[in-house]
Amino acid sequence: MQKLKFEELPLSASVQKAIADMGFTEASPIQSEAIPYLLNGHDLIGQAQTGTGKTAAFGIPAVESIDPLDRSVQTLVLCPTRELAVQVSEEFKKLAKYNSDIRIAAIYGGESIERQIKALKHGVQIVVGTPGRVIDHIERHTLRLENVKMVILDEADEMLDMGFREDIEMILSRMPEERQTVFFSATMSKEIMTLTKRYQKEPVLVKIAKNELTTPNIEQLYYEVKGRQKVEAFTRLVEFYDIKLMLVFCNTKKMVDELVDELNAKGFAAEGLHGDMRQQSRNAVMTKFRSGHTTILVATDVAARGIDVDSVEAVFNYDLPMDDENYVHRIGRTGRAGKTGRAFTFVTYKDIPRLRDIQRFTKVDITKGTIPTAQEIVAGRQGRFTEKVKAEVNAGGFADYQAIIDQLVFDGFETRDIIGALIKMNMGTLEISDDMFKPEERTSRYERGDRDDRRGDRGGRFESRGRERGDREGGRFERGGDRGGRERGGRSQYSGENMVRLFINIGRQSNIRPGDIVGAIAGEANIPGNTIGNIDIFDKFSFVEIPQASVQQVLSVMDNNQIKGKKINIEIAK
Repeated sequence: MQKLKFEELPLSASVQKAIADMGFTEASPIQSEAIPYLLNGHDLIGQAQTGTGKTAAFGIPAVESIDPLDRSVQTLVLCPTRELAVQVSEEFKKLAKYNSDIRIAAIYGGESIERQIKALKHGVQIVVGTPGRVIDHIERHTLRLENVKMVILDEADEMLDMGFREDIEMILSRMPEERQTVFFSATMSKEIMTLTKRYQKEPVLVKIAKNELTTPNIEQLYYEVKGRQKVEAFTRLVEFYDIKLMLVFCNTKKMVDELVDELNAKGFAAEGLHGDMRQQSRNAVMTKFRSGHTTILVATDVAARGIDVDSVEAVFNYDLPMDDENYVHRIGRTGRAGKTGRAFTFVTYKDIPRLRDIQRFTKVDITKGTIPTAQEIVAGRQGRFTEKVKAEVNAGGFADYQAIIDQLVFDGFETRDIIGALIKMNMGTLEISDDMFKPEERTSRYERGDRDDRRGDRGGRFESRGRERGDREGGRFERGGDRGGRERGGRSQYSGENMVRLFINIGRQSNIRPGDIVGAIAGEANIPGNTIGNIDIFDKFSFVEIPQASVQQVLSVMDNNQIKGKKINIEIAK
């Protein structure tokens, strides 16, 4: 499709100026298609991945629609996670840079609700929030929605996977019938289409084809390694490509913590980000990463939702993602704003079939890379050092140091030896061993002792996927009755003979609801929430259907783990 220039769009001078300040001249495909429809007031369904420019696609029309003289809430944006809510609100602030009368507030769990109440009382026209915290404010009468003209659901599929459907419907029911309703989602599931039919009026569908999911600006490589080789492979790639700012994705919070410790021990400036961290800590980590004080951010998929730093040079899939779409989300964090980027993926022998699935989904041929050898690493160090010395020589200004050189020569040292000593002091040892990457004969069970799948932290809380724990005062999880069967409606795409029924020894009497079970299993066992089948909850126990291929992973990670603070036993139902 033909891309539009922003100057061709009927936008106000203040918004045009803000867009120019952001460095944008040409609209992305999703922006080119969506913005004209949204400016004309149409309801819209946008199918687009992270990194395609979807935030500006709905942000620009939203800012244009605001009446700055009206201090009531006119636009509401719902996001699945606090990180994404913060990112979206920051994007809105950039777009409204030259509209000083437009006020924007982000409301989400894990932050002081009193501070949010104070901001809302001062009057804001745009609110960006997570469903749980939005409902908290509605119930406290600190957020009124009767004047909302536009509501946007960002990453709607993710919100439904996390069990937010009832919350979304409750929020939509509090708004005027006459409004503009916008859905943005990476996938168009049956459940999303049901919501669009119920809450939208003749929506326009704007879809970015799968062959446009990954940007040509990103070089994609994979490396076949054993689990114990990953840290060394990572450090070599960082040095070989001279990467200054990078994101590293792991599948579990335990792996995040372990890798951060290993990298810091090697002298890297690494920080971790996962769902068990308090919001204040997460904000501090992101501040250091954006400022460059932290050069390596290691994160889980859930915690990384909403990370938007244009200068990220490379993304490392330290663990291969369990979900095809998560691969797209991950690598979309680099190669942004027209820049180039790199995506490196580590795979073990058993991961190769999953890698092929990802390549089929993205329609991209991910090239097999070779770990740089010791000789290549040394050559790279020497080359960079040589260029640095050349630049310093050309800059001149050595008069103050001539006396030191003269003294060393007078003491009998050769000039060549003096230079060699100085280089050694700056570069350190150049001895690197390739022993770790020597080929070995594979056993029938590939690397029995090499537990590179990192099965998670048995004792910890599950990743904050089912619900942000801070989203509700009083710890409530989901609204409505505790129906046996699947809270998110219907059966999984995996059904019948592909499913295995598991028994869990807690039920209604423990205040367990379907969303708790989905969130715990999806977050801790790292399987997509939409693959979980029917859930039946009884007074003292529950049943849940899991795809056969994921059963052992779920049993291993979830047995003796916790759901809502209650220790569980889980086994195949008899």
